[in-house]
Parts: sequence; structure tokens; C-alpha cells
Amino acid sequence: MPITRLDQQTALVVVDLQKGIVSFPTVHPAAEVVRHAAALAEVFRGRGLPVVLVTVDGMAPGRTEQSRRTGDFPPGWADLVPELNRQPTDHVLTKRTWGAFTNTDLEHYLKEQRITQIVIAGIATSIGVESTARCAYERGFHVVLAIDAMTDMSLDAHTNSISRIFPRLGETAKTQEIIELFATLGAR
Repeated sequence: MPITRLDQQTALVVVDLQKGIVSFPTVHPAAEVVRHAAALAEVFRGRGLPVVLVTVDGMAPGRTEQSRRTGDFPPGWADLVPELNRQPTDHVLTKRTWGAFTNTDLEHYLKEQRITQIVIAGIATSIGVESTARCAYERGFHVVLAIDAMTDMSLDAHTNSISRIFPRLGETAKTQEIIELFATLGAR
């Protein structure tokens, strides 16, 4: 469902826009995804709304059929991309699973801030973004997915998340649509 409104208490959650992840080949240019996420972060900060910057450094221990990286990541791999312009007011957390809620303080932080809605952006659409959106929905948050501020390593996976999964978890919008909706909230 296309976005209908923004709550007064909305937070931005940016998933895995870090040097290691943005270096992977993606179906949409990572630079564009970062540009859109940075624009959202600037608007949220300008309105005094929370910006949560999430990185991943590690993984869940379970076995999988698909091979995956083991061992330590190279130095700087988990560093946030500088374009996000991290600010002292941003809430930064590191996860070791796909979703940003699992074994982190994200839910506590959002509830402490009285957040009712989150806008999610990041890489990869079908992994970190989708897992975070599923958990947010399950915890009762209104979810907005900034579809031009995310991408994936697989076009099929990206398309499946946007067309089949996200409409069941929340509303979707492009960055500019989200920014324009801030005008309906009035001054903060």
C-alpha cells in the first residue's frame, strides 16, 4: 500500500549502509541508495526525529546451505559510509543477525522515544531490511519502506520483497514522497 501518512513520532532506521556492504555488487547503484538514505536522515534530524544507524558485524551461528563468510571481517568493513553524516544525536547499534531488533536495544530505544512508526532504508532489501521490517511489524510499529533507498544483491529477491512481502508489513514510498509528507505534520 502506498504511504498514506507519517505519525508525529516517526524514526528512521538505516540498515547496513556500511563500507563492506555497499562494496558488494547490487541490482541498483549503492551510491543512489546511500544518497536517498542520507537525504532522509537529514530531514529526520532537521525535525528532531530519531535516526537509527545499524551496522552488522558477525552472523547468527546456524548452519545454512548457501556458503557464507566465516571469520573476521576486514578492518573498516562495519564502518558507516561517511555520506550518512553520523551525528551525536543518532542512535547507533551493531547487530549480529539479519534483523536490527534481535539481541539489540532497538525496541527499547524506540519505545523510550515514544515512536509509533519507523521508516526503513538500507541493504539488502530481502535480508536486513525485510527482517527488520518483519520484526517492527510484529512489535506493533507502523512500517514505511523507502523503496528507492534500498537494494539487494539479487533482483528476484529485491522484487519479491517489494512486491509481495512489504505490502503485508506496511506501506511503501519513494524518498521524495516521504519528505513531502513531512509538510503535512506541520512545524515540530
